[in-house]
Order: sequence, then C-alpha cells, then structure tokens
Amino acid sequence: MKRRRLLLLGCLFANMQLLHAQSLLPAYRPSQEEEKQAYRNAALLDSTIRNKAYKTTVKARWQNGEAGFWYKNILADSTSEFMFTDVLKASKRPAFDHKKMAEALSAVMDTTLHSNKLPITDLVFPKKGNALLVEVKGKWYSCNLLNYTCTPAATPLLSSDNGSFIRHSRWEYHDDSTVGDSLSPNKEWTAFIRDGNVFVKAAGTNDEFSFTTDGTKEKPYGALKWSPDSKYLVGYHINPVTIQPVYHLLSSLSNSTRAKLDTEEYAQPGDPFTGFEMFVFNLADKKMGKVNTEIYDFLGRPYLRWRKSDPRYFTFEKADRGHQRFRVIEVDALTGNTRNIIDEKTNTFIYEQQIFTHYLDDTNEMIWSSEKDGWNRLYLVDVLKGTVKNEITTGSWVVRGIDSVDEKKREIWFRGSGMNSGEDPYNIHYYRINFDGTHLVKLTTANAQHTLSFSPGKTYYLDTYSRPDLPPVTELHRTTDGKLLMEVERADLKDYLAMGMRFPEVFHSKARDGQTDIWGVVCRPRNFDSTRRYPVIENIYAGPQDAFVPKTFMTYGEMQSMAELGFIVVQIDGMGTANRSKAFHDMCWHNLADAGLPDRILWIKALAAKYPYIDTTRVGLYGTSAGGQNAAGALLFHPEFYKAAVSACGCHDNRVDKQWWNEQWMGYPVGPHYEAQSNVTNASKLQGKLLLIVGENDHNVPPESTYRVVDALIKANKDFDLLVVPGMDHSDGGPYGRKKKRDFFVRNLLGVEPPERNKE
Repeated sequence: MKRRRLLLLGCLFANMQLLHAQSLLPAYRPSQEEEKQAYRNAALLDSTIRNKAYKTTVKARWQNGEAGFWYKNILADSTSEFMFTDVLKASKRPAFDHKKMAEALSAVMDTTLHSNKLPITDLVFPKKGNALLVEVKGKWYSCNLLNYTCTPAATPLLSSDNGSFIRHSRWEYHDDSTVGDSLSPNKEWTAFIRDGNVFVKAAGTNDEFSFTTDGTKEKPYGALKWSPDSKYLVGYHINPVTIQPVYHLLSSLSNSTRAKLDTEEYAQPGDPFTGFEMFVFNLADKKMGKVNTEIYDFLGRPYLRWRKSDPRYFTFEKADRGHQRFRVIEVDALTGNTRNIIDEKTNTFIYEQQIFTHYLDDTNEMIWSSEKDGWNRLYLVDVLKGTVKNEITTGSWVVRGIDSVDEKKREIWFRGSGMNSGEDPYNIHYYRINFDGTHLVKLTTANAQHTLSFSPGKTYYLDTYSRPDLPPVTELHRTTDGKLLMEVERADLKDYLAMGMRFPEVFHSKARDGQTDIWGVVCRPRNFDSTRRYPVIENIYAGPQDAFVPKTFMTYGEMQSMAELGFIVVQIDGMGTANRSKAFHDMCWHNLADAGLPDRILWIKALAAKYPYIDTTRVGLYGTSAGGQNAAGALLFHPEFYKAAVSACGCHDNRVDKQWWNEQWMGYPVGPHYEAQSNVTNASKLQGKLLLIVGENDHNVPPESTYRVVDALIKANKDFDLLVVPGMDHSDGGPYGRKKKRDFFVRNLLGVEPPERNKE
C-alpha cells in the first residue's frame, strides 16, 4: 500500500512538472489567414511530394541461374534506368547503353522512344554472345549489344523463382457441403450423395449400395473424402445453418428515384455455425462408424491428412469455439477411436490464424508453433507418440512467420522479431535453424525492418532494410553464412529532403506496468517551431490481430500531411496488440474497450516530458473500423485526456460486428462484458468533441453499428457531428471525409475556423 501511494504521488508530481514545463511555452494558435496558408501548403505538398524518393526498392530478375540479375530504378520525373548486377564480381553497371538502346528500339518499332523512359518490361541476358532479349509492349526483340541493332524475336521460355514457400490450409470452406470426392484413388469405386444419403457403387457399373438412410434434404450427409488406399471414405452428417442477414439502404442510385434495400448474409457473435458430425465408411464390410469426437461446429469442416506410412489413420485440426482450445486429433478409421496429438488449452485465447503446422510425412513428425510458453515459438512434435521432441526456437522473442521448410536438410527458414536487445522489438529479421534447434543462422543484422528475396537456388539473397527514420538500403548477401557481398542500392532522397521534409521520430516509453516498452512514431510539421506548444493527434488502430505502427521508411502519407496543418501526429502500438509476448497480447482478452489506451496516454505524456512543445491539454485521435471504435471509446472512457475524436465506420458494439473477429478476442458465449464495453452503452459519457463518419453501404462493419451510437447520443442529449456518405463501403470517408476530419481538428484543437469552401 505504501509503495502504491508513493507511486501515485510520483505520478502526480511528474504530471505537475509536465504541466509546469508546458505552461512556460505559448500555445500554437495560428490566425485564420495563417491556417489557410497551412492548408494551401499541405495541398501543394500532397500534390508534389509523391515519388520524390528514389531507389527505395530493388526487384531482382535473376539471369543465367544465379550469375546476376537486372532491376529497374525509378528516378526523378518518372524517368528510369536499368541496372545489371554481376554477382560473381560483386559489381553493378547499366544493363545496356540506354541512348543506343532507345535508338535501336525506335528503329525496329518505327516510333520514338526516349532513353530515360524506355517502356521495357523484361530482359533476358545471353549466356553467351551479345544478343539481349528485350520485351517492349508485349513483344520481344533481339538486340545486339555490339552494334545495337534489334530484330523481332520469339517469346522466350521464362523460368520463375523456385522458392518453396509454405502453403497451409487448416479448414475447408465450402459452398455445397453435400458435394464430395466421387472416384476413389484406385478408380474402383464411385461415391455420391442421393437424397441426402451416402451411396457407393463399383466404378463403371450400376451395382450400388447405401451406407446411410437417415439423411434428409434438411440434414444431409456430405463432404466425402477418400483415404489414399481407397479402403475408407470419410463424411459428415451435416446440420446446415442459415446465416442471418444485415441490410443496407442505398439512397442515391443514379438510375433510380427510389432507394434500394441491399441484403447481405452476415454472422454476428453468438450466431450458430453449420455442424459436421464425422463418420467413417468402411468399404471392406460396407459398414459405417461414428468417429469418437465432438460435432465439428466451428470454422467450416476440417482438412484431413492421411498418414503416409499407414493410411488407416488420419489427422485433423480442431479449434474449439471460444478460441481457448486447439487440438490436432488422430482418427483410427477402422475403429473410429481418436487420440490427441496436440491438445493446447488457455485461460485467455489461442490466435488460430497465427498457428503454423507443417507435417513431415516421411518421419511422422510435425512442426508446430504455439504461444503456450509465453512467446510464439516453434516445436518439433513426434506424431506417433503425441509428444514434443524438442523446442526448435527458445528465448523471449517471437517467430513472426515461416518462409520455407527444407525436409531433406531438416532446416526451417523463418522470420522473427525481438531477438536483438536495444532494438525495436517489432523489427523483422530473417533466420535459418535446424529442426533440433541447433545452428541458428542470422541472415540479417542491421538495426531495422528487413525484407528478403532469394535467388532461384537460394545461394544469394537481397536484403532491403529501413526504419521510419532510416532510408532503405538494399544489400546482396551469401546465404550459407549471411556474408555481405555488396551494397546494391541506397535510397536517393535529395529531392525529397529539398522540399523540407523531416524524418519521423521513433519513440518508446514504458507501459502501464512500468516495465514493458511501448513503441510509436512522431510526425512534425515542416515549419515546426519548438517554442510553441502543439496539439497532438493520434492515428489509432488497436485491433488485436496485428501491430500497426510503420516499421519501414515512411516517405509520405496522411499523418505527415495532417501535421502540416499545425499538429504533432503520432501512431502507437499499446498493450493488447500482437507481435509481442503472450502476456502483452492478452490485455485485449474480453477487453477490447481497453484498446491499450492507458499505455498510449503514458506514451504521449512521456513524449511531452521530453519535448515541452507537446501540448497534453489538446489531444485528439482518429481511426477507422476497429480504430473507429477505439477513437470514440477514448472520449468515452478517458475524457480527462482525449478532447476530440474522428471515428470512421467503427465497430462500436462487438455484438453487432462480424462473428469470427469479435469472438476471437471477446470470447464465446456472448457475455455481459460485450454490453459493458460497447460505445453504444457508454455513449452518455461523452464529454469531448466527436465526429462520426459512416458509409451507408459498409459490408465490413454494418452501418447500424454507428447509427446505434447516434441514437444513444441523441437520447443522452449530446452534441456531436455526423457524416453519412451515400453508397460508400468500409472507409475513412474518402477524400471528402478526410477533408472533414482535418477541418474538425483544426476547429476543435487549434481553435481556428477552417477555410470556408462554399465561397471558393
């Protein structure tokens, strides 16, 4: 208790110091004419800053195996150059003489081409000789690089990169579940559904028999799958569920004087799923048996994997509704008995979309990712024993994705983040590791976010890395040990910086627990004056499915454009979002209204403690979809800090929004916490300034999610602004909505009237 009291006193003292430091600076409050000029400057920047950063990416087209590659640089005024990198010599050069190539192609095409804007879409370099194949406007030409003469050529046979990237399906979705595999793998049997029942006949004959008789049109059997040896047929007794509709009223159709009612099937939290009761049909004795497992009534029907060494057995993956249990279940097709190879349970949630499973058929093993130990890690599982053989990855960092699995070398190529101390824990790095967890090879080292592309045989790779405050660099590396061979390109920002642009700042501070780092970015106006206090606007999206603060170089976007009007614009990832520890992510469980707002408030206060020109008495935020929910919720749940919000197409009540997304985080069944956290339920708490934006044709979040907030605000006699955009789908309001958003913040945070456009 004493420690808590001291902590509260410390926070109070820190806030008093912060307010005192800020009070020493005058608030930035431009005149109306100054703000009009800021609008003009922002509009001019919007129209001129695009494509002012050059050489930010390298898209390699490998030639002659892995001897070299060519790529195209886009330069000033949409001009371009073609470059060739000789990998063996670790050098680069122009792919050809651009002036001579333009003349040669102009002659053969009977047109005029310019050397700095050649419309070349592909190149094939010769293994021997000097005949370069060039594709222009869908036609190929053979160009002699000695005398630069070009002649029409046949289309060459082009090979694509052969990277073995993972393709994985856990559940099968379907339109007609009664349709199944017909011809057996040995081509001796044909299975089919008639009147809702399962029939099999000898192929090429009319000699048929039925496995079932209780199937009906309303509750049929279906979704049939053969075993590889044609001895068994797996199917389901299906209890179909009709998805209930939502409606959109389209008010402004150009070809009608009447509004149109649009109907859409849309499952909401708590709605039932189609159920699949699993059966095995044995061709040897013509008998059926029920599989000893629950009805599969969540996320479609399972994808079946038959054991290669003994096709009497198959496995499927099952996520229980409520997202608190995930299993890999093995079925004995002869007996219908089951056993759990993996059975993971949690008191919060399991994020199924993040689970990786890869089945090693030849060795009866599987690679599995799980957060069961607090971080997303990889495990090697013995499928026959149903036990974990070993951890593949260990430590307080996160596996972010699998690029490929080499079963012969028993290697995994993957992406991870958080391994490097002192670095932004969200930065993605690339690695290679053995199945037994040994020989971890770090393919990337620079303190930055990385993107890799490999040569066809994976002998080399290109590493493009950057941060919001670090322009992109592309390097060529050797794959075996990650050795740097050469720098290929470095971004050219001369024209970009000449326009007065400044890099965003990467900033981090402590979360509500006093230990965890919260990361974000800061955008300032070009004409920023550190002797004035600026209002803060947060671009918020706290959807738990990912993290959202940019990690690569930010050339230009809405945040910087809005900053030009006289704001400090920030973006933050608070607790409850993904790509950190399981405990960090768990903050969202049954708790979407939290939105990491306590962490975001502390982050902005920490920024203000470092920079007195941050005005914490004028803080606004804007967001779309889940961000719309977060923006409005910030005003309702933290009115002491947030003063203005623009909320676009928000999922304001998690009972109204889509089923799969909301049950993942808010859980099942739908409990009282859904209502307690609803912006509709809490609308009467509104104190700040609120602009709601919604499209009447939103197919992602039903428009009534916003209309219900409107209804509650009206009943509570609250003032607010509303923009309904006819015909608009899920959006931030489009160009008009973004204009209204800027005007809203200028009026309510700067205290200046925006330009009066009706007089323009």
